[in-house]
Amino acid sequence: MASRIWLVALALSLPAVLYPADLPNGPGRGELEKHCQSCHDLAKSVSLRQDRNGWGATLLKMVGLGMQATEAELQNLADFLAKHYPAETLPPVDVNKARAIQLESRLSLRRSEAAAILRYRSEHGPFESLEELLAVPGIDAAKIEARKERIVFRSSSGS
Repeated sequence: MASRIWLVALALSLPAVLYPADLPNGPGRGELEKHCQSCHDLAKSVSLRQDRNGWGATLLKMVGLGMQATEAELQNLADFLAKHYPAETLPPVDVNKARAIQLESRLSLRRSEAAAILRYRSEHGPFESLEELLAVPGIDAAKIEARKERIVFRSSSGS
């Protein structure tokens, strides 16, 4: 009996799995199966829920890490992901609480840029304004400026 309870608890704690058969049909599905599932759990990959630009940035990051895909495949992938896994109603990013992956995916930042923000926040405390965020060394200020409607500056203490 105790082993059954343990197995049920383990099963409930495992992340959701997305199988290729669960993917929506359409252009880009084959590219997702071909290029993404060999390195990533598909459910985790699509859970980022990004807009077209965010998905494009993520795909370019994957190319930089070694993914080999044609320009046409990348376009199909970005279109498929944006259509079936859109950003929709994600809340704004609180730069005073966000983890690196949230900064990367929601603001289309490189890993090094997200790390620079976290390092600055750790050394200088919570950000008070967009101007303070734009002053972080090592980030592309134009990217931040273009996505400023996605950013909030709440106190790190939650007030």
